[in-house]
Amino acid sequence: MSKRDFYEILGVNRDAGDDEIKKAYRKLAMKYHPDRNPDSKEAEDKFKEAKEAYEILSDAQKRQAYDQYGHAGVDPQAGMGGGGAGFGGFADAFGDIFGDIFGGGRSRNGPYRGSDLRYNMEISLEEAARGCEKQIRIPSMDECDTCHGTGAKPGTQPKTCTTCGGHGQVRMQQGFFSIQQTCPACHGSGKVVSDPCRDCSGVGRVKKHKTLSVKIPAGVDEGDRIRLSGEGEHGQNGGPPGDLYVVIHLKQHTVFQREGNDLHCEMPISFATAALGGEIDIPTLDGKAKIKITAETQSGKIYRLRGKGIKGVRSSSHGDLLCHVVVETPVNLTDRQKELLREFEQIGEGDTAKHNPRAKSWMDKVKEFFE
Repeated sequence: MSKRDFYEILGVNRDAGDDEIKKAYRKLAMKYHPDRNPDSKEAEDKFKEAKEAYEILSDAQKRQAYDQYGHAGVDPQAGMGGGGAGFGGFADAFGDIFGDIFGGGRSRNGPYRGSDLRYNMEISLEEAARGCEKQIRIPSMDECDTCHGTGAKPGTQPKTCTTCGGHGQVRMQQGFFSIQQTCPACHGSGKVVSDPCRDCSGVGRVKKHKTLSVKIPAGVDEGDRIRLSGEGEHGQNGGPPGDLYVVIHLKQHTVFQREGNDLHCEMPISFATAALGGEIDIPTLDGKAKIKITAETQSGKIYRLRGKGIKGVRSSSHGDLLCHVVVETPVNLTDRQKELLREFEQIGEGDTAKHNPRAKSWMDKVKEFFE
């Protein structure tokens, strides 16, 4: 029985690119794989047919010969030999899928970017509002100065791993499957250190500490991050270093609470000041400010001082300071003070609605509720 055209098998045109051919083969291989179609001779034949077509068309020289002379231009047994060699095309097409699952992936011989680091920095509200500069000391894994990152004792060099031939990966054959895994001997590095460096124990990196200066911009808020490019861990095999992220946390302030660019504070005032009005000093981040308390002020009233908040990093103007009035009940009264308060209470008993409208309204609602 004559063989079908390889392009027809994969369902692609003759001018199809490598990516299109690989994509078509993946689709067919997943559809007809024996594990998905147990005891199906038809699926097994289609899987083998697709595999053979891909092995020819994915090889530039074999594809050229096939395009010129058809099936006669290629070895009928090409890619069909015993052992693991016949499944090279399948492993190449699916290596990025199964490599991730079974711990494979690209070899560690190539350059790798260093890991990013995080540093939690606690600063005061004043420092956040005005900006500041801080010195921090952080641990990092740096290249060993003794072996210069090779992991080998000075005067020696790492040797190519004989298990994987320096590729960092090995291929395991299981029936129709060929799975690529990280080499267990060299752990993906492709090299083996027979005489390790004493200072780093063959790792090539040592733990160190470094001191950095961090400029905190004015207006930073809780959770903001400052990136110090290249101050993370060193890369491997010539790869670039990672970054250091400084995460801002604000200390609890004794007076203010921050909400965005606005500041809030409680403002306790005496019973007499609330009733008669007056002027009091209030603290701000820039010093003292005066607030005029209007007569008959109630607890919960908010006085707003515009522009006395914080100018955020991305803001064009300052926030406000919002002072929440709390009328303080006097404590530790003298006998005379108690006497005067009782007299005050008796004077107002005849006209509660006039002097205590909120209490009168509330009592009316309670009365209405019970009725």
